[in-house]
Amino acid sequence: MTKQYWLVKSEPDSYSIDDLKRDKVTLWDGVRNYQARNFMRDQMKKGDLVFFYHSNAEPPGIAGVAEVYRQGYVEPSALNPKHKYFDASSKKDKPIWYAVDLRFKEKWPRLLPLDDLREIKGLQEMPLLQKGQRLSIQPVRLKEWQLILKRIHS
Repeated sequence: MTKQYWLVKSEPDSYSIDDLKRDKVTLWDGVRNYQARNFMRDQMKKGDLVFFYHSNAEPPGIAGVAEVYRQGYVEPSALNPKHKYFDASSKKDKPIWYAVDLRFKEKWPRLLPLDDLREIKGLQEMPLLQKGQRLSIQPVRLKEWQLILKRIHS
């Protein structure tokens, strides 16, 4: 099976790359967008690599790399009435929301800001750089992945 590449967004005040580094593995839950849910449920596979993006930060940007540790499964928090992500319409036998587990791989020595990403030739079609694109989980093409790694490691 071919490895896939992703970008996940998180506000660093809520959950940062440092939190993931500390926790080593985390449940990626609380996603309430159907397209992002479908990526987790249907396409993200164990071993896929993930850019960890700090959103709503100054500046926003990619902070490091994680990997999919456990592929899509029914999100337990959606079924728990005491959890902030509870959804009464999601049932154990007919779930709506899914999650993946992410494992920490690497925190970069410096954040790669969104403005720098916009300057990299070859990234102009990347979903993150499209006007109005707000998905918290996005696919990344192999060529985009390689260009970003080249920039951060140069």
